[in-house]
Amino acid sequence: MRLIALLFMLPMAAFATPYDGIYKQTANSDCGILGVDGGSLKIEDGIFHGVEMSCRMTRPVDVIDMDATLYTMQCSGEDQLWSERAMFMHAAEDDGLIMLWDGYAFSYDRCEK
Repeated sequence: MRLIALLFMLPMAAFATPYDGIYKQTANSDCGILGVDGGSLKIEDGIFHGVEMSCRMTRPVDVIDMDATLYTMQCSGEDQLWSERAMFMHAAEDDGLIMLWDGYAFSYDRCEK
């Protein structure tokens, strides 16, 4: 099943997004640990790396009059594949990220470089 997930992710070319970076899941998250509870999340080359899952960020649509982008997320994790929509935007008052995902809103602080 993992091979299928890898093949699912390969055909699309990698691209940077304006949201690339490492973000804390919580205020006390360890920026050096990715993909686990208590660690951090990473967006790199158009791939969102979350907790035990990753999503290719495809079909970007700019949201009119907002610093935001709507993506189709092609995801894999725990031997499953799925697709959902998510909106990403830069936080207005700092260098953080706001993510809206079908009824959920998340605010993440950017990790120091």
